[in-house]
Amino acid sequence: MANKPGTQARFVLFDVIYEDGSRRSNRKVPAELLGGLDGDLPAEKQIEAQDNEIAKASGKAALRIASIQRVGGKKR
Repeated sequence: MANKPGTQARFVLFDVIYEDGSRRSNRKVPAELLGGLDGDLPAEKQIEAQDNEIAKASGKAALRIASIQRVGGKKR
């Protein structure tokens, strides 16, 4: 049976922990970037790019990412 239109996830949500100990929840990453041999590595690069855009707009330095975890995923 085929899936209903619109039931496939377009985004995957991630919780991000920064080196200063702060946390940002539910960061969206397009689902088509994930999977394959790289796993979630493209998600970290996408979130870094988002952070750089936010930092540029705000005039503050971007924070360094310590770790990322899929929302609802298992802890490593």
